[in-house]
Amino acid sequence: MATIATGAATRPRVLAVAGTDPTGGAGIQADLKSIAAHGGYGMAVVTALVAQNTHGVRALHVPPPAFLAQQLRAVSDDVEIDAVKLGMLYSADLVDVVAAWLDDVRPPIVVLDPVLGATSETHGGGGLLDDGARLLDDDTARGTVAALRALCSHVDVVTPNIPELAVLCGEPEAAAWDPAVVQARALADRTGATVLLKGGHLAGDDCPDALVTPTSVTVVPGRRVGSTSTHGTGCSLSSALATLAASGLPWHEALTEAKAWLAGAIAHGEALAVGSGPGPVDHFHHLRG
Repeated sequence: MATIATGAATRPRVLAVAGTDPTGGAGIQADLKSIAAHGGYGMAVVTALVAQNTHGVRALHVPPPAFLAQQLRAVSDDVEIDAVKLGMLYSADLVDVVAAWLDDVRPPIVVLDPVLGATSETHGGGGLLDDGARLLDDDTARGTVAALRALCSHVDVVTPNIPELAVLCGEPEAAAWDPAVVQARALADRTGATVLLKGGHLAGDDCPDALVTPTSVTVVPGRRVGSTSTHGTGCSLSSALATLAASGLPWHEALTEAKAWLAGAIAHGEALAVGSGPGPVDHFHHLRG
């Protein structure tokens, strides 16, 4: 069972490490909203400044790895961290900085959302293999993926979508649930991390998720929500999971609660009227009555 670190505040202190989204739907902005929506105190270390909107990514500005290290150290030198959520890391150099910091600080809970690219917005998540802009260094993409695979061994839970899972496994993308489970089990066996397998990229009305270890598959069932408001769903779910786990919930209960919340957030997202492409979810729908 996940518990808050000794001496921790009642409100879990959750650090998100990710890139930005100036429209507020994904990246570090979505992380902070998701953390707050689940009762956490959110902190942010920025890995990259991303010029994007609901239609896609236009440009990236990535500060030097040394500055990322300084940001991480500035937080952990002062604040006791109850959970860390990792998002877009862009390059092997940035991944290595984060891995070294995790080894030194050893936060009690670490969730990795391995953002490999910005997909065509029909998927509403990330993925290296489709036509969207890549959110990792094109010149050294293989090295970055290898570094992310290694980083999985430093975290408690890794939350790839179906295309990202295939990349991390070095295999073709799974087209059905059972082959995806096989890939998730293989990644868990290789890294020691629990894999959150997400069914959102698969066809059909059913949309299950599962926590997969080398020896177990714990499924949380769900139904697909008919909405175009899917921008930032991966960021939001992983941040919610980290916050709920830091609040003391076991992983299965944390996922069950986070998944139900996200379904509602997707269903209410269109009412926000943000952007002319696939819009963001409504992180605070449950507070609107």
